[in-house]
Amino acid sequence: MTIEPTIRVQAEDFDTAAEARLLTQTDKTIGAVVTFTGLCRDDGGVLSALELEHYPGMAEAEMLRIARLAIERFQLLGLTTIHRYGKIATGDNIVLVIAASRHRQAAFDGANFVMDYLKTSAPFWKKEHGKDGNAGDWIAARDVDDTAKDKWR
Repeated sequence: MTIEPTIRVQAEDFDTAAEARLLTQTDKTIGAVVTFTGLCRDDGGVLSALELEHYPGMAEAEMLRIARLAIERFQLLGLTTIHRYGKIATGDNIVLVIAASRHRQAAFDGANFVMDYLKTSAPFWKKEHGKDGNAGDWIAARDVDDTAKDKWR
């Protein structure tokens, strides 16, 4: 049986619990569900929001490619990936990954794999908006994200 992942790029917020219920409601062989929710954080006390942009069509295609790799590699029974775009306030949801499998380790590894690849491979860009009203620069890619992805090779 081929598992088809759920992939969405949207401006609207998502409901983690509702998405997890949708993923698990029909397959009674699922024994583990791992959810990861990435939030907009304010490390230095100066951020009011992040502006997230994406390359429409290409972002979804890359997310689907990553999800299919994860399903195959970790024998996942279900996978949902949702990434938001637009101006997102600190404390609000940005990304959701839900991985379902028979056993916990595959679900943990699958969710980690997806996030490590999303951070480096999917065409999303972030710009900081300060509490002072000024928009900052677009955030550059980080070496630590490439290192995290490389561990899966």
